[in-house]
Amino acid sequence: MWRLLQATVVFIVLSVTVVLALRWLPPPTTAFVLARRIDGWTGVAANLPIRREWAAQATIAPDLFLAVVAAEDQHFPDHHGFDLNAIEQALDDRERGKVRGASTISQQVAKNLFLWSGRSWLRKGLEVWFTGLIEVCWPKRRILEMYVNIAEFGDGVYGAQAAARQFFGHDAAHLNTAQAARLAAVLPSPKRYSVANPGPYVLRRQQWIERQMRQLGGRDYLGPLLAD
Repeated sequence: MWRLLQATVVFIVLSVTVVLALRWLPPPTTAFVLARRIDGWTGVAANLPIRREWAAQATIAPDLFLAVVAAEDQHFPDHHGFDLNAIEQALDDRERGKVRGASTISQQVAKNLFLWSGRSWLRKGLEVWFTGLIEVCWPKRRILEMYVNIAEFGDGVYGAQAAARQFFGHDAAHLNTAQAARLAAVLPSPKRYSVANPGPYVLRRQQWIERQMRQLGGRDYLGPLLAD
């Protein structure tokens, strides 16, 4: 029992320390990047080069932040890490046999940074813990900045800067509305859907995201949040 208590205290101190440090520092890697490298080394996936480059919020087109919020988590400015209405709706849908996600951007940051793929009570519990820490320790602006820097936009392509250069031939600062929406459109499954060669689903989703961006109020929707 004493060793378990010690281990718990050490875990809490280390996790709080790391999350606090990442409020200001770019992460050297993420759990998902490490998993992708291991898959390449072991032959589970193609051993492609990992494309990753950190870009500060000020050097990323505002339309990309709006696009990922419109696509993934439209209540992001208002919730505290968990969208209870979306969770309730997801549970109702599951009872009807329809599986849908309810993860917020904050939860996806916690998962991508610190955890592994799959479903288990342990992983879900850790996701809740790290999501809470992130929401307490970081401003919303930092959460969005982290998200667009660690999200996978293509097989082995992580972050807005690498994706903008890989797929559009320019820096993330110069992404236009359509390009930002295209990147956001593949986020549910970047290994299945392609930014470079979008199929009908990606094109339809891109158009839907652009409509949602307008309906949310355009850049003004996130303006105060990104200025914090």
